[in-house]
Formats: sequence, C-alpha cells, structure tokens
Amino acid sequence: MLPPEFSKPIFYISKTPVTLAGLIAGLAILFGSFVLSWLLQRVLSARLSKMIGLNEGVSYALRRIIHYTILVFGFIFATQTIGLNLASLAFVMGFLSVGIGFGLQNITSNFVSGLILLLERPISVGEFVTVEEADGPVMGVVEKINMRSTLVKTFDNVAVMVPNSKFIENQVTNWSHGDPKVRLQVPIGVAYGSDVEKVKQVLLEVADKHPLVLKDPAPYVFFLEFGDSSLNFKLYAWLKQPDIRLKARSELNFAIDKAFRENDITIPFPQRDLHVKMTPAIELLGKSSGN
Repeated sequence: MLPPEFSKPIFYISKTPVTLAGLIAGLAILFGSFVLSWLLQRVLSARLSKMIGLNEGVSYALRRIIHYTILVFGFIFATQTIGLNLASLAFVMGFLSVGIGFGLQNITSNFVSGLILLLERPISVGEFVTVEEADGPVMGVVEKINMRSTLVKTFDNVAVMVPNSKFIENQVTNWSHGDPKVRLQVPIGVAYGSDVEKVKQVLLEVADKHPLVLKDPAPYVFFLEFGDSSLNFKLYAWLKQPDIRLKARSELNFAIDKAFRENDITIPFPQRDLHVKMTPAIELLGKSSGN
C-alpha cells in the first residue's frame, strides 16, 4: 500500500485531480517509452537492416518513425495513467493552438517537414545534397534528420543545421538519389592551328589514366565551337560519387596542362587584333607634322 500522501491531489486540471502517484507512474511510462524506443532502434540498426538488406537511409527513416510513434503512444498512456484524458486537456490544446498560431509556426512547420522527409525520403542520411539559400547554397552530406532540423556536413567539415522546412520550400539538388554517379565537365580551349584529333586523343588518355574516372560510362570529348581566341572543347567524365567532383576536376586540370605541354598543344590567352584605318584628315595631319 502506498502512503496516503501519494494519493492526495497535488493540483487540478479542469477539475481532474492529479496525484503524486499518478505523476510518478506517468513519468515512469515516459521513461520506459524512451528506453523501448532506444532498444528497438538498436535492434533495427544492428540486426534487421543487415538481414533485410536495408540501406542506411531507409534504416534511419524507419528508426525515427518508430521513435516518434512510441513517444506519442507513451505520452497518451502517461496522461491516462495520471488521470487525464484528451477532453480534460482541451483548454490546454486551445492555448497551444494560439501559441502555434503566433509564435510556434516555424517549429511546427519544421516538425511536419521532418515527418515528410522521413516518409517520402526525398533525402536520406549519407546522401550528398545542395540546398538553395538566400545567402548562398549549402552543399554537403546529410548526417542526421532531426525533429526540427537536418544536420548537413560540408566539405570544410562544418556542421550546418538546416531547418527541415527549407528542404520542402526551397530548391534541393540531391546528387546521390537513386544513382550516386555524376558526370563531370571540364572545359578547355586550345590555340587555332592545333591538331583537333590529337587534342581529343590527349584528353581521352588523361581521363582514362585518372583513378577517379569511371571506365563505364566511358569518358568522351566534344568539340564545341570556334571561339574568339581558341578552339573550345569539353571533356566529359563520370565519377562514382558527387563529393569528389572538386578533387577530380583539379587533378584532371593538372594532368591536362602537363599532357598539353608534352604534346606541344598551346592553351591560348584572350587576345584582340586592332586595325587602324587611316582617314584623309589623319594622313594630312601626319604629313604636316613631318614637315
């Protein structure tokens, strides 16, 4: 038997007495919900994902959905254990709705957006994304999708917390969705008079020797145009993942410059030819100056 103090009402919510015993039981249920969620997530991550063959993105989405579902049911059971019901909390929900309408709309929007991200999975953990922002795009790998925001790790190893609503409202480029392969474009110009077939051959040899360039699909070269100062080509090469694009582009540029020097292929600089036409007045002025 519990002491009488545990059964005495501490306060009332809409004429419903709340006792110390009820509060302790409710808190115990909430704590048990967190523990149960943690255990189920560990089992799903350690065993079921490997048995079923789920990738990390799907496994993470399932774990978060299970976590939120258990917490919602735990909260409902906890309130019933305390002695409350949804009808008795009507006035509380009314205050919350006013708060949401005035001050919590951003939090609510981000929470709902987080659920959409987990259910529809336009992005997943481990994928490389670009989110357009007013002050510039955020580019990096998705590390975690939380209730309010998503953690994106940039190339500079900086953790950026992007509100979930940004992934719904703004333009998002998912470089890894479905197939992580990306095509890299390397523009290059050579001097007029260069052997264009030799230029193509050298560019393809550079791409074929590079360890980051895939053999299938094979790289290829397009002769784009006759530019103002150069013959313009573009090398297309496929990479296995998008986060190595900058490294691959830099290394290919170094290799192309070296290969062009070895094969006497010139990369021109912009230049203009100026033609001065002599008018009769200028010729007369020149003769007068000569005299």
